[in-house]
Amino acid sequence: MIPLRIEHLCKSYGALKVTDDVSLDIAENELHAIIGPNGAGKTTLIHQLSGLAQPDSGRVVFMGEEVTHLPMDARARLGLVRSFQITSILPRFSALENVALAAQARDGSSFRFFSNASREADLNDIAMRLLTRFGLHERAQVAAGSLSHGEKRQLELAVALAAQPKLLLLDEPLAGASHEEAQRLIVTLQTLKRELPIVLIEHDMDAVFALADRVSVLVYGRIIASGLPQDVRADPQVRAAYLGEEV
Repeated sequence: MIPLRIEHLCKSYGALKVTDDVSLDIAENELHAIIGPNGAGKTTLIHQLSGLAQPDSGRVVFMGEEVTHLPMDARARLGLVRSFQITSILPRFSALENVALAAQARDGSSFRFFSNASREADLNDIAMRLLTRFGLHERAQVAAGSLSHGEKRQLELAVALAAQPKLLLLDEPLAGASHEEAQRLIVTLQTLKRELPIVLIEHDMDAVFALADRVSVLVYGRIIASGLPQDVRADPQVRAAYLGEEV
């Protein structure tokens, strides 16, 4: 089964066509990078895949089930989970509480238990295992807002995994990271891609070509090239679309 199938997605805002007949298949245990110039429609595409925005036409099929018109929370419960270009953690809550709350939400618990989630032993155990995996176990009790930028990105991945995803949608996880932080995140993503399929939007081309199994290039809302990283890198049309930017 193809985990994620995108069929002829179109989305316009007024006269601006942001996604224009986009079709892609995301294979099992594949990290598929979507790259393109600023304004190409990459984040809008992720919005449509996650349920944050509805397409004007086309279909999104996840694990054999059409999810085109399902809201974001329903898609997340099915295992289609995303992170955001800007971190979406709760800054006043500890790192442990952020992950425990994500695990609680995945179990369908009512948010009337919101303030007690950090005291539930089973949720704490899940959260601590994930924090340990991402090198944050010593920062478990630190307020998320006080973490470094790179630590916040690692925490966001821990939060995403607490939702038990079957596929991850990552919107520029390296944005704003220092070189050292970016290298740690790349190692993390290299491990994650062996466990589940990932759709990655990223401007760091070194990271893209280090991580991606396949790359698709989006320009003015259309896919102009899709294939193995080395083939996409050498494509004259891709080079022209980047107007001299190194890809």
